[in-house]
Amino acid sequence: MAIEVSGSSTPLSASGTLTSPSPIPKAIFDLKQFAQKPLLAASDLVELISSRSTTSSAVFVYDLAEQVGFGPLTKSWSNDGETASIISLQTRAGTGLTLVGRLSQGTSKETENGSILTAYTTSTGLASMIPSLLYLPSPTPTSRLILQVPAVTPVGERFALSPTLAPLNPTISLLPDDFTVLLSATPQESVDLAAVAYKLPTHVIHLFDHHSATREVGKLEVPALPDKARVGAGVQEVLKEAGYSYFDYAGDEQAKTVLVVLNGALALTVKAIARHTPGLGVVVVRVLHPWDETAFKAALPSTVKIVHILDEVTTTGVQGILQVNVFSTLLDPSSPGPAIYTQPISPLCVHEYLTKPSSFFQFLSSLLPAPLEPLSLDPKKSSKLLFFSTPGTALSSVPTIIGQTFSTSSSLSSRLLTEHDILSKAGGITADRVLLAPKDSTDEFIPLPVVLPISHVSEGVSNFLAILDQSLLKSHSVLTHAKPGSPVLVVTSWSPAELVANLHADVISLIKERGLRLCAINAKDIATKLLGAEGPSHHIIQALASEIAVLRIAEGVYGGIVQEMDLAKVNAHVWVGLVEIDVSVTTPQADEPQELALKDFEFNAIAVSTEDGETIVNGARLGSWHDAAKHLLFPNAYTPPNDSAADNGEYPQIPNLRPEIPDRTYLVTCSVNRRLTPTDYDRNVFHLELDTSGTGLKYEIGEALGVHGWNDEGEVLDFCAWYGVDPSRLITIPVPGGDGKMHTRTVFQALQQQIDLFGKPPKSFYSDLAEYAKAKTDKFALQFIGSSEGVSTFKKLSEKDTVTFADVLKRYASARPGIEVLCEMVGDIKPRHYSIASAQSVVGDRVDLLIVTVDWVTPSGSPRYGQCTRYLVNLKVGQKVTVSIKPSVMKLPPDNMQPLIMAGLGTGAAPFRAFLQHRAMLAQQNIPVGPIYYYFGSRHQSQEYLYGEEIEAFIQDAVVTKAGLAFSRDGPKKVYIQHKMLEDAEVLARMLRVENGVFYLCGPTWPVPDVYEALVNALVKHHGVDAAVAGDFLEGLKEEERYVLEVY
Repeated sequence: MAIEVSGSSTPLSASGTLTSPSPIPKAIFDLKQFAQKPLLAASDLVELISSRSTTSSAVFVYDLAEQVGFGPLTKSWSNDGETASIISLQTRAGTGLTLVGRLSQGTSKETENGSILTAYTTSTGLASMIPSLLYLPSPTPTSRLILQVPAVTPVGERFALSPTLAPLNPTISLLPDDFTVLLSATPQESVDLAAVAYKLPTHVIHLFDHHSATREVGKLEVPALPDKARVGAGVQEVLKEAGYSYFDYAGDEQAKTVLVVLNGALALTVKAIARHTPGLGVVVVRVLHPWDETAFKAALPSTVKIVHILDEVTTTGVQGILQVNVFSTLLDPSSPGPAIYTQPISPLCVHEYLTKPSSFFQFLSSLLPAPLEPLSLDPKKSSKLLFFSTPGTALSSVPTIIGQTFSTSSSLSSRLLTEHDILSKAGGITADRVLLAPKDSTDEFIPLPVVLPISHVSEGVSNFLAILDQSLLKSHSVLTHAKPGSPVLVVTSWSPAELVANLHADVISLIKERGLRLCAINAKDIATKLLGAEGPSHHIIQALASEIAVLRIAEGVYGGIVQEMDLAKVNAHVWVGLVEIDVSVTTPQADEPQELALKDFEFNAIAVSTEDGETIVNGARLGSWHDAAKHLLFPNAYTPPNDSAADNGEYPQIPNLRPEIPDRTYLVTCSVNRRLTPTDYDRNVFHLELDTSGTGLKYEIGEALGVHGWNDEGEVLDFCAWYGVDPSRLITIPVPGGDGKMHTRTVFQALQQQIDLFGKPPKSFYSDLAEYAKAKTDKFALQFIGSSEGVSTFKKLSEKDTVTFADVLKRYASARPGIEVLCEMVGDIKPRHYSIASAQSVVGDRVDLLIVTVDWVTPSGSPRYGQCTRYLVNLKVGQKVTVSIKPSVMKLPPDNMQPLIMAGLGTGAAPFRAFLQHRAMLAQQNIPVGPIYYYFGSRHQSQEYLYGEEIEAFIQDAVVTKAGLAFSRDGPKKVYIQHKMLEDAEVLARMLRVENGVFYLCGPTWPVPDVYEALVNALVKHHGVDAAVAGDFLEGLKEEERYVLEVY
């Protein structure tokens, strides 16, 4: 009994409620929920059928299959309790012998109880595996091998992907008769035959079109899962029960010319042509081996005079298995038969015929007595939408959302196909085809690459074209795919004038020639107006704004079927932001420099499927040492271009310096690490000096130094041991802020240097982790903490218990995602910024820091340490540190004569040391400088008078005009800096109100109100203004950058 597939779930509900989709795949697989998705990819269902423990004893996933996106989904289900055991293998010499050994008598414990093995590989992998498969034992109802083979192969100099079966021809004829080779073409047929494979009494090879058909996302019927204990009587009977046969015939029943073709993308195209061409028929081969001569003869019409064999071979002149089978069946010396001709089709020809259907029409016309009449293969009343974007960006999900939106329509069906080009542009390009057609359409299934081809000779067939990344306009010829007179939407941050200026001359000519309607929208600006700061919700609104623009612009294509969406607020912003661009008056200038030729899109990469149905080009994963070897052997391929403007100087950015963030980073050396407070004092304040010579690091007075600290080595190793992960194992994870870029590191490196494992988890982490909990108590507890009802529990854990990510994992031990998933869930260590305590004009190639260690004890008695201060306090002389520079509000005024009032508490003295060093240097050069009033506060003078000797020297040299030192615990009464400021109230008021002085406060936030009140009182008392006027005056100083606070 088939599982009902419901279309009730919609990405955007009628009320317009938006929920941010979690980027973390779910750990516990739910078959019913999976089957009820309104849109599914056939390849996902093939993996589902093949990987169930009721279907297979074990699943062997070969690397070549994973590289084309077939297998990762199965591996993501490995811990759900319903999936067969998963074994990852690599394709090499002798590939297949592992399978032979597992099925051979006496070599495996599983053989005694029966073993139904499944293997995933590609056509190329299968070709190298077949010689080993000759040694397989004969199949039995309890011991069989099923190979699920996605047919997709790179061809040509540009590594374009093709569904050709040519790689199999040299070896497939070697297979014994106890193998059945099934070929499927449509998405539904691929799913059905995947299930049929487990009901056959033979070994089975199932080849399906993974170039397009099985990767299409559309509506499918999920068949009942096969039971490995139940096997059919024979191949023909099982196929008939499923509604299929060895061969299909289509076309004229009285045809004189018949084409014989292997089931696949070309076969579907030929069938559609034959149904509309008198005198032409086609026999489609569904079961290639063993060959059934009787069934083949029965499929041919009695009127046939000429048979053309469309034989997929590696090169012309090579004899394919289809040619051998057809000739052996029809050539009979005792009786005359039809004339037989072989038409070899190379892999490049298959690729050309699918990307340029007109060339396939010409090829078929050459085989017929009369040329083919012009024929459209488009489904009736269909519309074709085409999207170009960049993988992993905020807008890359828009085509999927569009497809899902149309899937909820009662009158329309949608088909979505995603392709990637990772060679013509750094980071890759994504092309998404969406085909809309009436749900009651009876048209035959035609591959989307044929209906909506993308090639360098495209004549433009898309009814609507959207460009979701403005940079593609400057690099690729994407508008060539737009149908004359059709709308084109560009999502861009450029103004209309900037957009036109960035269009290639050829693109402008094309727009004019085809009469394209060019529209633009700034989705990022709309999201900012609605939400303000960037974040996950910001990306959602960008995608939503783009989607609404698509729906509205292309509304004439399919009618207003989404009018029920209540998204008025976003809708209004979209309409205001949507502009039509007029290029009719644009003419190229004669003196313009020669533009580079635009590149063409070439399908050469398939994304990896995740458990929640999303497809991405890159994703975190565990790997072997081979990943690192590839980076070393092919550095140019794995090193992204460095666009940093800072690299043009004498000191270029170190390319392999971690982390790879947009800011310029430097590798400096610890030269001094000295504790300033006594060792028996409870606060460890220490002074660091970092040598910057040879790095090119420059900083201004008052700027901050970003330190990229590491987690404690011992804690990381302890966690790895507890979590059961090998710290030396390689892992590929996203680069911090790398916009989809990935890098490969060891697990230890990732956890020590990048992943914030010992940081504070946000509320969403508990919800995401709940999906991986196997114990119900853990699952419910995590769900509760992550919900709105659990806010008080979350607050206690976060603020009182100060739990870390690692603590949460240990507390709920049954929730244990894979380490590669955990890394993405936790996120990256953020740099900690410290005010620089030195002036480079004085100290030269050096940067000084003043830091206090952060440590505390939780209510349970566990010690806690600040991540970065712990890293810095343990630095050894000579040890390297990665740093970056961050601008600060703490700047010296432009006039050296302006008075300075500096108030610092504890380590807040750091930037003032730099100020004093610089003013002292000016004084030594006999440059006049203004007065400085320095206020410093700490608990004890004998223990925390930070840089006390230097301050006293500055006082003696008159660099510091007056010092107000407040040591709160030294006297009978507590004295703070605001008390010292009140003693100088008249001078401070004059400095600020009359002498254009500047006030600075650096340190903790708590004294801010008291200091503010002290200054207000000084102005009221000595300048005769009321408190409100004094307060307004201080607020005005903030605008002039003369009342500067840097508090934390």
